[in-house]
This record gives sequence, structure tokens and C-alpha cells, in this order.
Amino acid sequence: MKAYVFPGQGAQFPGMGKDLYENSPLAKELFDKANEILGFNITDIMFEGSVDDLKQTKVTQPAIFLHSVILAKTLDNFQPEMVAGHSLGEFSALVANGALTFEDGLKLVSQRATAMQKACEKEPSTMAAIVGLEDAVVEEVCASIEEVVVPANYNCPGQLVISGSMEGIDKACELLTAKGAKRALKLVVGGAFHSPLMEPAREELAAAIEATTFSTPVCPVYQNVNAAPVSDPATIKQNLIAQLTAPVRWTQTVENMLKDGATVFTEIGPGKVLQGLIKKVDRTAETAGIDSYSA
Repeated sequence: MKAYVFPGQGAQFPGMGKDLYENSPLAKELFDKANEILGFNITDIMFEGSVDDLKQTKVTQPAIFLHSVILAKTLDNFQPEMVAGHSLGEFSALVANGALTFEDGLKLVSQRATAMQKACEKEPSTMAAIVGLEDAVVEEVCASIEEVVVPANYNCPGQLVISGSMEGIDKACELLTAKGAKRALKLVVGGAFHSPLMEPAREELAAAIEATTFSTPVCPVYQNVNAAPVSDPATIKQNLIAQLTAPVRWTQTVENMLKDGATVFTEIGPGKVLQGLIKKVDRTAETAGIDSYSA
């Protein structure tokens, strides 16, 4: 079965999407429509902006979404049988499988970025990558700390990102290093994504998601919160709302897609991060990437 996966925040790069815009009339039309919806020319920043320009929250998430979704829409014979996206990438996956329209998906991603930025500004917080420990050990250490610190991204075996308050992350990194972690590296991020500290953003985005029409998709989406295939629009909505404060279960998602018959994983969008993670879940898994105009 054909499985398509869509990357999340951090995959952006200067010049992203420019070849699409210049070579595909459909891509140009969609990028121009995106500028109108967002109320600013995101294409100027994507095509000509610097690395720092692309780090702006209001730019990063819509830029990755646009690159991924427009690329999927310009592909010949794009007929997904299962889809998944890492965090932000779940919105791209939901447009790719027909659960959301392009316009509604972009509006929700823009609202998500704004809501997350506001939540980050309320309380200083961060994330850290923990490498070389069993998930259960990381979970146990996080649960032992009084401050907010939780598992946030189950990326692959031996790599779990934690999220929480500054003090909580510092304590966790110290304890996890003592437990034998190969690395406990604080990440340069705006805040504690996929943690209880994102509750204000979850509440704000929930209202927008509830007001948006979701359709029955052409294929299941394996959602972050439960790593399970979902096709019911109401369930997709609830899982998408829960996603902001719940961990991304990417390891389990890949395992379940393989178990359900995925034969090749194609990453659509900027970068090759997901291909690398999939290989670490199962070294025999076949992966491919589409990150530029190829229709």
C-alpha cells in the first residue's frame, strides 16, 4: 500500500516552493490564493527570505503546509491509500486525503501558529531531545519531576523529545543524563509544544476546528494522538484538537502503518527527516522523498 507522510515544523529552508511556483500553473494559482487568505505575501518570504525570516511563527507553519500540500496537488496519479503527518504535518495530510479543503486547512494552520505563539509568550518553556534511552525510562523520570515536563514526540526507538517549563526541562536533562542518555539536548524552539502548557492554544484552536467542515477522506489518516487509522470526520476533529497538548506518537504510527500493509513511505514536502525516522523504526522499510517540482 502507498503511504504518504508529511513533515512538521523545522523542515523549512530558504527558497522553498519557488520551483513549484515557476513551473506549475496550478501551484502558482494556489500560492497566490494563499497570499490572499493570509493577508501577506508569504511567497516573498518563502522564495527570497532568510533562515531567520522563515523562523517567524506566522510564516513557518503555513510555509511548510503550503510546500507540502501544493506539491501533493501537482503530482500525477496521487492516490494515497494511507496518510500521516508529524505534528503540523497532520494538517497537510488531512488536505491531501480530502478531509479538509486547501483553504480551510491553511486558515487552521495560520490560526494554530498564532495561538501557539500566544501560549509560548505566556510562560517561558522549551523542549529537549533525549537520545539513547528506553521510552519507559524517560516517561518515569518526567513523571517524577514536580514542574511541568512530559514526553512530547516519540520520534523513533531511542529518540524521544520532552517538553515543559524551563526548570522542568533542566531537571529532566540532568536526571536523564545520569540515567545514561547519550544526549539530552535542549532545542531552539519557541515553547513547550505538545504539553499542558499549550492548553490556551488548544482551547483557541478547538473553536476554529469545531467551526470548520471536515469531510470523509479518501483514505485513513493515522493521527498523532493515537497512532491509529481514522476516517470518521468527527473523530478526526477531536483528535486534531487534542494534538496540541498530547504527544506525537510517530514511532507507533509508523509501526501501525507497516502492520496495516504500507509497502513504501513517500515523504512529501521540505526535507528528509521523516524518511530517516521511518528507517530507524524499521530498517527494512522502503522510503522515498518528493521535495521539489516533479510533476
